[in-house]
Amino acid sequence: GDVLGLTDVADVGAALSRITDATLEATLEVAGRRVRRQKDMEEPPTRIAIVAMGRYGGFELSYGSDADVLFVHQPVEGADPHVASTYATAVANEVRNLLAQAGPDPSLVVDADLRPEGKQGALVRTLDSYAAYYARWSKVWEAQALLRADAVVGDVDVRRRFTELIDPLRYPAGGLSEDDVIEVRRIKARVDTERLPKGADPQLHLKLGRGGLADIEWTIQLLQMRHAAEIEGLRTPRTLAAASAAAEAGLLDPDDARVLSEAWRTVSRVRNAATLARGKPTDQLPREAQERAAVASILGYPAGCTDEMVNDYLRTTRRARLVVDRVFW
Repeated sequence: GDVLGLTDVADVGAALSRITDATLEATLEVAGRRVRRQKDMEEPPTRIAIVAMGRYGGFELSYGSDADVLFVHQPVEGADPHVASTYATAVANEVRNLLAQAGPDPSLVVDADLRPEGKQGALVRTLDSYAAYYARWSKVWEAQALLRADAVVGDVDVRRRFTELIDPLRYPAGGLSEDDVIEVRRIKARVDTERLPKGADPQLHLKLGRGGLADIEWTIQLLQMRHAAEIEGLRTPRTLAAASAAAEAGLLDPDDARVLSEAWRTVSRVRNAATLARGKPTDQLPREAQERAAVASILGYPAGCTDEMVNDYLRTTRRARLVVDRVFW
């Protein structure tokens, strides 16, 4: 449907995200049964949920995306906290191991690095542990990351309670302080200068390039953190929906919202097409002529129109960068 132009790129991302939900839901059930059998348990000592994060949480997965997640659990009444924690960690590891195994489809990498304290932190935390961490240590970048948190898999009550916990963090009452706004911009400046891979073309890097996905998404996310407490439409993990809500609320000029949305769709389509053309994920528009021609063909350009595809891409992202410079910076 994507290659034939029958499916909108936003619908592709949402469909891939829903497929990932179903995959994780089934795997969580299998993993729980397996761990209980290994530990000779009749019933689980804790209730577990999986929170989608990043592009997964934003319904914006591409063909080569990992599944960024947080694992959260809540011990059942009367359960030993240590037993519950050990069980939850074993289940989370089993989920990741099962989906990493080779099979007829590509493996699904379940990445939990966005959790508190990153790779050094506990893989699974209780609701109370998340609450204590965010109350004491939370930084503005973590609040920004939580904008795309979507508790979608596992125990329904744990999912609901986690969402209630993080909403005041990601949609802060009164918006961001001026210091926090400066901090968001400082981090973005570091991302621009330090995260771009060595040798990458800053005009043609799909994620971190000028007018690329990061530029667009950070611009929308800054508006969300500043105004979502008052404007309900901004309380969404989806970039395009948030851009539309910002325009409706008068926070973003309608023409600017259209430019950003068009660029987001264009870059996302090119990213998907590049993955299909190369057979593996990439964040760079291919340099090799044959691969670049394949990308143009997947995007619907006639044979011999590769340069036209590149020029259209550059024109679209330049317009987006002008909006980013004006709105974000």
